[in-house]
Amino acid sequence: MNGMLNQPVLVLNRLWQAVNVCTVRRAMSLLFTGHAQVVFSGGGNDFRTFNFGEWTDFSRDEPSSDDSIGTVTFRVRVPRVILLKVYDRLPRKEVKFTRHNIFERDQNTCQYCNRRLDRSELNLDHVIPKNQGGPTTWENIVCSCIRCNTRKGHRTPREAGMRLIRQPKRPKWRPFVQVTFGLKAHDSWKHFIDTAYWNVELGEDPA
Repeated sequence: MNGMLNQPVLVLNRLWQAVNVCTVRRAMSLLFTGHAQVVFSGGGNDFRTFNFGEWTDFSRDEPSSDDSIGTVTFRVRVPRVILLKVYDRLPRKEVKFTRHNIFERDQNTCQYCNRRLDRSELNLDHVIPKNQGGPTTWENIVCSCIRCNTRKGHRTPREAGMRLIRQPKRPKWRPFVQVTFGLKAHDSWKHFIDTAYWNVELGEDPA
């Protein structure tokens, strides 16, 4: 029972943005007090919301044998995503330095030729190359297409006869919730966040 109550639940603000992860125990408390609703999808992107009473009725009509907790009088399905009814802010936290956020900042656009491409056709480039002392920072990493990255090689843009379309800067927004890497996300979270490759802190791997 305690193991089920300590499982993670994704928390959305009232704008449907992921802002936190809490336990099932905390989620049930928020539901019971009317501060949150359950977000549930039977499949696809057709999401429904339930208050506590509606969720208990739904649990009775459509029980889940391995995904529910019992009370003295009834069993209720474990919520996996909840929606806060009044909170519309994102946590004030520094933007995580990840591949995803660099691609988001640069809008999947090569910062040398200005072509917007699929991420599979893009990579990350040190503006000032590492072999010239260039750091792996927001201000020195840009999104580039493979062709431009190959042309630039281990040179500065000036040395390669190339120009940046804009100077890279540290973004001021926080595009998605920072979930502890390695936390096993429930399938129902996939619509709201990505916790895999793109969320890993960047080290010294970009060229």
